[in-house]
Amino acid sequence: MLSHIKIVLVETTHPGNIGAVARAMKNMGMANLWLVSPKIFPSADATARASGADDVLARATVCKSLQEAIADCQMVIGASARCRTISWPEMTPRECAGKVVIAEPGNKAAIIFGRENSGLKNHELDLCHFLLRIPCNSEYSSLNIAAAVQVVCYELFIAAGVQEAAVIGDKGKVPKATAMQMESFYAHLSQTLTDIGFMDPDKSKSIMRRLRRIYNRVHLDTKELDILRGILSMSQDNQKK
Repeated sequence: MLSHIKIVLVETTHPGNIGAVARAMKNMGMANLWLVSPKIFPSADATARASGADDVLARATVCKSLQEAIADCQMVIGASARCRTISWPEMTPRECAGKVVIAEPGNKAAIIFGRENSGLKNHELDLCHFLLRIPCNSEYSSLNIAAAVQVVCYELFIAAGVQEAAVIGDKGKVPKATAMQMESFYAHLSQTLTDIGFMDPDKSKSIMRRLRRIYNRVHLDTKELDILRGILSMSQDNQKK
């Protein structure tokens, strides 16, 4: 779904940064990586930093000029943290995602990241429709290139709506307790609290109301309800002994 978006790195000095960018891209379901005149590539450092995103590196396109990298693109966005004498139309990563994923999903787009030490040059920004800025601490606005790519790719991923809900343990597998089951539980709870002398059912109605609010907020599932009913039953049995 995001294959129409290129991540373009210009004259990257450290090959480890290329690997880290590949990892950031794969985290967010992106694989269209272009490298303009990288200092060293391919490289073992890049592969090591990719941490399993070797396929993104293997498919990366290496070219000699930025013009070549963006030749087939209809939307070109340059990322930069530096202020410019002449202003460009600016956007945030979220606005960028809205533009290239939601508003104009049929257009091929390139998001360009410059050199680690100096970013994009003015003549390279001349090729861009928009300047992308990542909001951050104004007193320290320098982001590592992989971190910057991660922020942008995350916004693209969210805008595309391809995120998958994480399933932890048995979450969602056990049905929620029904209203009837909860009413049976409340009756059991009330009787147990009465049996152990915690409350007088004729004088402590507010206690049960507050307890209902507590359990309603939790929204118990049937397994959790069975555990609580077991505790109540054991309390009643011990009380009878």
